[in-house]
Amino acid sequence: MTVDDVLTEGLLTRIRARAADYDRENRFFDEDLAELREAGYLRALVPVELGGLGWSLGDALQAQARLAGAAPATALGVNMHLVWTGVAKILADRGDDTLGFLQREAADGEVFAFGISEAGNDLMLFGSRSEARPQPDGGYRFHGRKIFTSMSPAWTRLGTMGLDTWSSDAPKIVYAFIDRDDPDVSSLDDWDTIGMRASQSRTTVLDGAFAPADRVVRRLDPEPNADPFVFGIFAAFELLLAAVYTGIGDRALELAVEAAHARTSMKFDGRKLAHDPDIRRRVASAAIAQDALAPQLAALAHDVDALADHGPRWFPKLSGMKVRATETARATVDQAIRVAGGRTFFAGDELGRLSRDVLAGIFHPSDDESAHATVANAWLGPIPE
Repeated sequence: MTVDDVLTEGLLTRIRARAADYDRENRFFDEDLAELREAGYLRALVPVELGGLGWSLGDALQAQARLAGAAPATALGVNMHLVWTGVAKILADRGDDTLGFLQREAADGEVFAFGISEAGNDLMLFGSRSEARPQPDGGYRFHGRKIFTSMSPAWTRLGTMGLDTWSSDAPKIVYAFIDRDDPDVSSLDDWDTIGMRASQSRTTVLDGAFAPADRVVRRLDPEPNADPFVFGIFAAFELLLAAVYTGIGDRALELAVEAAHARTSMKFDGRKLAHDPDIRRRVASAAIAQDALAPQLAALAHDVDALADHGPRWFPKLSGMKVRATETARATVDQAIRVAGGRTFFAGDELGRLSRDVLAGIFHPSDDESAHATVANAWLGPIPE
């Protein structure tokens, strides 16, 4: 099944129609998720032979941009499930079956969430404020708080990590998967944000949550490394995020065009704003910037799928893509608001909502500072100690 077969115009129309209500009511996108699940969307990156759709990463990026144009918070929430199925695909393509169980469970309907982010942890994958305490059977118990856990009302499996300081080879960052029905997992009802409200990315509390040995997927030194698992997370996370924000920018541009043709100017004898040179320049500037994103996303996705070897340049390429997409989307939304005018200042306006949703791009890793440091190190070398 192609992207068009799954994300039909009818489905996208229904999803777009619900987005404003979810935002106003600060409610999870239950109906969207049910329809997307029924359409097979959560199995998009799972191989056909396991019951999935067998999409390429490029297919998934195209689909996520399209979904984000209809409902950004829904796309962002689903993104985190697709990140894990994307990591599983990236590893499998490289001959690593570590996450084969994840592909099979995703095909069976399990919903995966991304439980990595922690307050105050700017080391991200290379450090943790959570504890991973080894158990005699090879499993681990996790203690800590994970923030921005998208799809908190719906996930059934959580991919998480913590720091093992007890083992003989410690310290190690431990990555593992835990079940939702674990009694030592709880979710706080603390998601009251200005944007991306329907994602319901609540705080997850781990108070000894158990991951058995067969769900412990990596033990790595807490420092930057080229392990394929780390690359998989970085590639899937950054590119899927970039796709979501590209979709937001694309939709903002569409709304700007509609507004320019709908609004008239008394100053210009009642002519449409689409004929105003200043408005035309705003729309053109946004279009020029947006047009650059899709080819870059497609090229990077192709290289990931084709096992291209960019060596240490992979990380600056991926983090740079994420920052370009999020910053471009913010600029495009800003231009669209200036074209559409004061109506966007009202909470029920779609562009007004996009202006709040797009702000979340600032906070996802890699942030602007981290990405620039990564790129500077790639081109100039690290700063001597």
